[in-house]
Amino acid sequence: MSLPAMTGVGRLTGDPELRFTQAGKAVASIPLAFNSRRLNPQTQQWEDGDVFYIRGTVWERLAENATETLSKGMEVLVSGDLRTERWEKDGQKHERPALLIRSIAPNLAFAVAQVSKDAASQQNGQGGQQRPPQNQQRSQGQTQRRSGPPQDDDPWAVDKAKGYSDEPPF
Repeated sequence: MSLPAMTGVGRLTGDPELRFTQAGKAVASIPLAFNSRRLNPQTQQWEDGDVFYIRGTVWERLAENATETLSKGMEVLVSGDLRTERWEKDGQKHERPALLIRSIAPNLAFAVAQVSKDAASQQNGQGGQQRPPQNQQRSQGQTQRRSGPPQDDDPWAVDKAKGYSDEPPF
């Protein structure tokens, strides 16, 4: 049986926190809030309803990219699997809902984004899954941009010398 999936629009209640496992895998924790709002037909005012708080987790390149891109207060589109985290502290058993995030992006209804490939995608092509070695990791908030002509393996790149096409590369 698979975990229940969730897709929704939420807001970050804190900045993503990036850590690395002992094996060197990136993992980030993203605190999220989902709330319901409704228009009161009598007052014509928006009213807040219930709020659902959940901690999301992202792994590997998505963790690094989310940490570099997202910040507290941003509205995001999120898709992932719901699960229950369980732990014991001081003899007390605890549990809480958690979200294993598969996809997360800023909501462009309220923000403008400039999209660029991350360094690992540029080095390894579209399907590359390797991260740069840890001594070459990006520091938080540092943006890496490629300079020079478009790479041949980038089907979305526009090379002004070859001309422009309105056709997608598929």
